[in-house]
Amino acid sequence: MLSQKLARSFSTRSASSPWIRYLNGSNGSTAGSSSAARSFSAKSERWIPDCKMDTDVVHGGVVPDEKTGAILTPVYMSTTFVQESVDQYLDRGYSYSRTNNPTVKMLEEKVAKIENGYDSIAVSTGMAATASCINAFMKTGDHCVITNCSYGGTNRIAREQFIPMGMEFSFVDFTDPKTVEAAIQPNTKLIFSESPTNPTLTLADLDAISEIAQKHGVLHVCDSTFATPYVCRPLDHGCDLTIQSLTKYYDGMNIGTGGALIAKTPELYERIKLIQNMNGNIMSPMTAFLMLQTMKTMGLRVRQQSASAMKIATFLESHPQVSKVVYPGLASHPQKELADRQHRDGLHGGMLWFDVKGDPIKLMDSIKRPWTLCENLGATESIITACAVMTHANMIREDRLNVGITDGFIRISVGIEDADDLIRGLDDALGQL
Repeated sequence: MLSQKLARSFSTRSASSPWIRYLNGSNGSTAGSSSAARSFSAKSERWIPDCKMDTDVVHGGVVPDEKTGAILTPVYMSTTFVQESVDQYLDRGYSYSRTNNPTVKMLEEKVAKIENGYDSIAVSTGMAATASCINAFMKTGDHCVITNCSYGGTNRIAREQFIPMGMEFSFVDFTDPKTVEAAIQPNTKLIFSESPTNPTLTLADLDAISEIAQKHGVLHVCDSTFATPYVCRPLDHGCDLTIQSLTKYYDGMNIGTGGALIAKTPELYERIKLIQNMNGNIMSPMTAFLMLQTMKTMGLRVRQQSASAMKIATFLESHPQVSKVVYPGLASHPQKELADRQHRDGLHGGMLWFDVKGDPIKLMDSIKRPWTLCENLGATESIITACAVMTHANMIREDRLNVGITDGFIRISVGIEDADDLIRGLDDALGQL
């Protein structure tokens, strides 16, 4: 069935061809280990077997530098890499940093390990990862079934860039897998889900939709930025590809921007690696180095953020100035059964939203620190956003209202501050409405 999917999406290249060897930074086969670059982080060292995610997110194959013993992967700020001879071209695994860079490759391998994928590409932003996915598997005349509630940038690039290029998109409700299947057409090449969705926090049944994708020979990609691998790993639920905006929980510190596209198989990886090389959107080595460090605390942060989000959501549900609260951990969430089944370890993430009865702009302008009025999410700082005029202002108003993003819709990203302090800040601002 995978070969049927790939035949509909692209013509596979030989893994031993010079081009694929160049893309992988390899002088050999991709079987088992995709490249010499892959072995950069996989040199044998004594490890206990079957380490848990918290261990992998810290170490993830990183070994001390051979020459110095440095515990951190070095920052390889080099455009090009010297070759010993023409015959030994790429024997060391690297030629030019638009294609492969040792620091970036380490991050790509680590992200793939945490997401339970074969390999990944690390690019400049989350939107670069989204664009790379569509560029890799769709062309003029192809069709994509996509969630009708996604990150605003995803909606915009589909409408403003890809549809004018002759691609077709059906924006449908992904809460019912039957609706997704009904939207599939003979020219459908991609199913694009997002779970939980930004910002409405609706969930997609990834197992059911993946079964539909396999049935119809279509690739299934899921943007799992809101979830993080600690809450949900789409590849564990049958998806072929996962998108992560590394800017959010992987970075977690409001330091850098980045994105990743994780592939389940070598064939899918070869395709997205080719797209990364042609588009030239590889992440910078310095950003990759920083994210290799910040992602080490992701598990600690996500657990704290999830616990605080639940406490804040419970408070908001009882507040007289709040008309609605949505958080996957609440019993009132319409997909609570799916959330409990699909989310890992009872975690539901640090994102929630609520609708106010008064003026949302007044709330935003009057709220005090530690709340921060800005865009972004998933960071250590708690962030509050009026989606209608900020993150989703580029959506057509009718489309925005149809998916539940009202004018009073307030999205909050819970940080790692004391939950009671955050509640006091919200209570004070709500009291002024």
